[in-house]
Amino acid sequence: MKLDRLLGILTVLLQNERVTAPFLAEKFEVNRRTIGRDIDALCQAGIPIVTHQGTGGGISIAEGFKLDKSILTAGELSGIIAALKGIGSVSAQSRIERTLDKLGANSDAVVSLTEPVVIDLASHYKGQLTEKIEALKQAILERRLIEFDYYYEKGESHRRIEPYLVVFHWTSWYVFGFCLKRMDWRMFKLTRLWGLSVSEETFSLRDIPPEKRVFDNHLTDDIKLVALFDKSVKYQLIDAYGLDCYHETAEGLYFETGFTNRDFMIKLLLGFGDKVKVLEPSDIAADIQATAKNILSRYS
Repeated sequence: MKLDRLLGILTVLLQNERVTAPFLAEKFEVNRRTIGRDIDALCQAGIPIVTHQGTGGGISIAEGFKLDKSILTAGELSGIIAALKGIGSVSAQSRIERTLDKLGANSDAVVSLTEPVVIDLASHYKGQLTEKIEALKQAILERRLIEFDYYYEKGESHRRIEPYLVVFHWTSWYVFGFCLKRMDWRMFKLTRLWGLSVSEETFSLRDIPPEKRVFDNHLTDDIKLVALFDKSVKYQLIDAYGLDCYHETAEGLYFETGFTNRDFMIKLLLGFGDKVKVLEPSDIAADIQATAKNILSRYS
């Protein structure tokens, strides 16, 4: 990634009086022309970099220009390290390790790499998830169409989309892009997305409408649930929805929320057994009652 490489080049220049373009090209596994463009980008960002020609020449930061350890504070670097470790839980480790190495190697303790915050973004399907994310990132960078089979509450569907972003939203990973079947912007959950293939066919970038970048709009809560929970499951409600998700009454914990996926909500409520009573909507309550009767009949 260019941003990682620019940060790495700047770190090398801070740690060395002078380096050569071939040295940087080999260290960052790119050609000299790319290093030249990166140096130009750093100059445009306000870093006074000088190139020296001839024997003993190379690249350095201008004399008299003092950076306090880094252009980033210890807190900012600590945040970057935590984020990199989190991404490392679902990405190929080599790139993440190289970036962490560039941040910390030969530095006089700019910031400890022992970050006290642990972010693990992986899931039970880490292996498949990592492969999907890597394939999607490559497709996005190369602007290639992707195809996959998608499993959702209405059944199965084959989709072909122009991918734009890999998104971690709330507790799940998604790919955001323009769906050629619906001719609209869509979010697809990676754990429901299988048979992913990257096409040789490329696409031209579209302008993403600002409202489509608000990812909560793609995960709307159209149906309202009102339920009464037994006080014994208070910790489960807090775990899932937070401390202020209910209010206590004489009958129990009065709870309201919105949801989109009807089948998922029914399964969630059934998991509480006899510790919950659905007050609204009536059709959800009727479905749970019918399911309970079916369960009872199996054991009769």
